[in-house]
Amino acid sequence: MTTAWSRVRTSGPLAPYAQPFARWLLAKGYTELSVTEQLRLMAHLSRWMDGHGLVDAVVLDDPQIQQYCDARRARGYTARLTPGGLRPIQDFLTEEGLPTPPVVEAPAGPGTELLGRYESHLAGERGLVAPVVQRWVAVAAMVIAEHPGLGGGDGTVGAPEVIAFCARELPRRGHSAANDFASALRSFLRFLHVNGLVAGPLAQAVPPVANRRGVTLPRGLAPGTVERLVASCDRRRGRGRRDRAILLLLTRLGLRAGEVARLGLEDIDWRVGEIVIHGKGRRDDRLPLPRDVGEAVVDYLRRGRPKTTRRTVFLRAIAPVGPLSPARVTGIVHDACGRAGLPKVGAHRLRHALATQMLASGASLPEIGQVLRHARIATTSIYAKVDVARLADLVVPWPGRRS
Repeated sequence: MTTAWSRVRTSGPLAPYAQPFARWLLAKGYTELSVTEQLRLMAHLSRWMDGHGLVDAVVLDDPQIQQYCDARRARGYTARLTPGGLRPIQDFLTEEGLPTPPVVEAPAGPGTELLGRYESHLAGERGLVAPVVQRWVAVAAMVIAEHPGLGGGDGTVGAPEVIAFCARELPRRGHSAANDFASALRSFLRFLHVNGLVAGPLAQAVPPVANRRGVTLPRGLAPGTVERLVASCDRRRGRGRRDRAILLLLTRLGLRAGEVARLGLEDIDWRVGEIVIHGKGRRDDRLPLPRDVGEAVVDYLRRGRPKTTRRTVFLRAIAPVGPLSPARVTGIVHDACGRAGLPKVGAHRLRHALATQMLASGASLPEIGQVLRHARIATTSIYAKVDVARLADLVVPWPGRRS
């Protein structure tokens, strides 16, 4: 049967890749209409490449993509005018192993060389993981940008400069980010001192970040809120079945957004009614699967989940089909709040709601900690502050009060 996308004609360097690209899109869950639009975009891009002397198929670099988008806009097109619109084509060509245009690197200056040495120090000698190395090198780059002489051995940076830098940068960040920023700065200053690039141990000039852990109360939800969130999902649609199953996992088991996103088909033991949770710190926990939660997951798997070989339980509802990110799980909670006419809350707030509900029902703190899978009882102890009825028993009468 002839389809609309099969009638799209492509000339130029990308012509041999048109039909494989269509099959690639279909395998990722794109509709035939979307495949047709993407093939038309590839045909237009191929003609543009041919007109600009790119006679061989390549993965375009960022300046070339922007140049094409500008040319497309100038021709009067109103769709696919940003680099993001070309992402499926770029991803496909990359998977095909096509080369990228050679990148002309600027000559490395003293600051670049110093950053390279520091990065090697963090990864090699300190053994830090790549995301931490990336964040800490970014902090070092900020310091070098303010004091370019560091790369050339000019060690005129002193404690006043460090304190001024901290006074400006730390208040711009939340507690966790500020604490990480201060640790990164101390690390770089120690590196500079050990390598003789500054005169003194300036790491001591970085002030500690105030620890406000435990000063706030965990916030639950008003009675009936959870039921309204779950009821807002349209069970006639695949996306509604998915969202309902996710909301029940969050509200009945207290899962984190990342734990829902990582859940795999092999993590559910249907025979014994248990589910394996891959939590923080590479910790795996086995929890009982409540009947209503299991039925919601089955409803999604049978009548809502896209057909794919992926083993992740919850997938995107629109192409390209793939696993949800933790941010998207939180977005599902936000969407449910909007449908239910409730103030927006995040996925972690549902975890707090479960804990406060268990506490109100008479559960002990150790029991709550087992359900939430806390590694330390001190983490669970924050919920003791919201149990006003039990705390009232500990109140000492005011001196001089008449009984």
